[in-house]
Amino acid sequence: MSDSVARQLITSHLVSGEPKPGAEIALRVDQTLTQDATGTLVMQELEAMDLDRAQTEVSVQYVDHNLLQADEKNAEDHAFLRSACRRYGLWFSKAGNGVSHPTHMKHFGKPGKTLIGSDSHTCAGGSMGMLAIGVGGLEVAGGIAGEPLYLRMPEIWGIRLDGELPPWVSAKDVILEMLRRHGVKGGVQRIIEYHGPGLAHLTAMDRHVIANMGAELGATTTVFPADDAVRAFLREQGREDDFTELVADEDADYDVTDEIDLSTLEPLIAKPSSPGNVVPVREVAGTPVNQVVIGSSANPGLRDFAMAAAMVRGRQSNDAVSFDVNPSSREIFADLTKMGATFDLISAGARLHQTGCMGCIGMGQAPASGTNSLRTFPRNFPGRSGTKEDSVWLCSPETAAAAALTGEIVDPRDLAEKLDLAYPQLDLPETATVNTEMLVAPLEPDQARDEELVKGPNISALPDFPPLPDRIEAPVLLKVGDDISTDEISPAGARALPFRSNIPKLAEFTFTQVREDYPQQAAELKESTGHIIVGGENYGQGSSREHAAITPRHLGLHAVVAKSFARIHWQNLANFGVVALEFDDPADYDRIDEGDTLVLEGLRDLLPGDRHAEIRNDTKDETYKLHHRLSERQVEAVLAGGRIPLLARRETADRERVDA
Repeated sequence: MSDSVARQLITSHLVSGEPKPGAEIALRVDQTLTQDATGTLVMQELEAMDLDRAQTEVSVQYVDHNLLQADEKNAEDHAFLRSACRRYGLWFSKAGNGVSHPTHMKHFGKPGKTLIGSDSHTCAGGSMGMLAIGVGGLEVAGGIAGEPLYLRMPEIWGIRLDGELPPWVSAKDVILEMLRRHGVKGGVQRIIEYHGPGLAHLTAMDRHVIANMGAELGATTTVFPADDAVRAFLREQGREDDFTELVADEDADYDVTDEIDLSTLEPLIAKPSSPGNVVPVREVAGTPVNQVVIGSSANPGLRDFAMAAAMVRGRQSNDAVSFDVNPSSREIFADLTKMGATFDLISAGARLHQTGCMGCIGMGQAPASGTNSLRTFPRNFPGRSGTKEDSVWLCSPETAAAAALTGEIVDPRDLAEKLDLAYPQLDLPETATVNTEMLVAPLEPDQARDEELVKGPNISALPDFPPLPDRIEAPVLLKVGDDISTDEISPAGARALPFRSNIPKLAEFTFTQVREDYPQQAAELKESTGHIIVGGENYGQGSSREHAAITPRHLGLHAVVAKSFARIHWQNLANFGVVALEFDDPADYDRIDEGDTLVLEGLRDLLPGDRHAEIRNDTKDETYKLHHRLSERQVEAVLAGGRIPLLARRETADRERVDA
């Protein structure tokens, strides 16, 4: 069989298992990535595991999310992260150095390597021939400690690209076209691999845009070949020696196929409030806009900012629009300034913010209620912006800049007639600015062992969850519909994010976007029965934040019964001892109401031996058939109350063997 790039990467890192779709496999981890919104928990997990030293080739902690310092909490987290990097042997990227994904690609990414990150958009690393997978923080902690990554072998979905993008259409429109066709569940249990002659017209950073938002399709990851475009990117960064060619074999086989003729694409936009709600821009033209934000890991390249700057050069943004720009790194900021693009943006009324994720995670830049915000971001889940009743649209830099100028959604192809604006021809520098001064290298092992973790008052200990009981009898406290996101379970935004390292406090925000009194009601049931949640399709889509599993667990959640689960959240639930069960008959979802008492019995015997279960609805005197997809390894973690106790025991045993 001729191998795809994805299969070559998997085969070269396979530790155990057979790489057949649906089978559990284990992969060697070369690199890890953490960011500050999820990294504090990863470092607490390393402490709980009693880790001595990172076992990966490269592990990097970025500070790019919680940058606003309205009080002491975020600053305390940053000090804790720095101390943990010094103690455990990780690189530390200082606050404001850059958004993790493009910064990692620029300085550490290598074709042929595996990368796991506690951020769902880690898949952006696939743009340069890596197997880059977003996972829960505990998976990353395990990877840092030398554990392999376990996952179910996905199908390989080959997408053939032909043609070349026309003017005013860019890489963001390619991934929006994928979402228009396939929706937010189209990539579930699949690795997307792009191939074909159209690749020759996409730069490495174009590919980053497409790979980044593969997460919005629900894909395990996205893979591009390491070809001349990747070599050129590494040459620009002064790292051409790190290039290794990695391309698909001729006539490579794919489990599923699709194709896109790039020359036929048009400007697209995702309407509120789902990345899968995609329509042509012309279909919604004329809609008033009050905010435009350019930046984020979904459009992080110099080209993306330079295009917006060229479009607004010599013009002024509409007076009804808040025009915001978040450079993705200090190096991009420097190159924009050298080009004169920074001056063009400022003169057009743009507000330049910190180099980081910012409004993408709701850390500032919240829009006004009842107004439309156009963003070059990857997600527009309800309330993610920090405004509860928001109206966020996702689009390319071209479409965003067009709205900034006109105050309404407009197809950028129509700007020639509206504003006498021709398609800009960009002259980007051949060599990128390279500045490693804000990347702090790991200490030597002997120095690192003398380091103490710096913990401010807002940094709590990890909760100690008991083993799974044999019998669960608990009420359905909450019933939610399809595509509930981790943003709705554990919200982003400037109110909640500063408590990411304080689980008891963060728990007070759990599900408040769905129902304000959930935390209070859950806390009241915690010491008696606990509770159960019933969900629809794709429960837990979106961000990898394991807080969305931990805080409900902290409030007494025993089990989630759903039609289906998003990959990362499903794994996170198992990692923290929550039983994830799926309906055999999805119609049974409609038979359960909030307040019904559900009973699961014989769990400690049932889970290890059978994938099938029954749950009794005592309120309605009905029984429903369920199943689970947990491996023996995951069952062991659920029964123990989570993976941390298991990993800690193994780390201690390994150290004792070495000492002996």
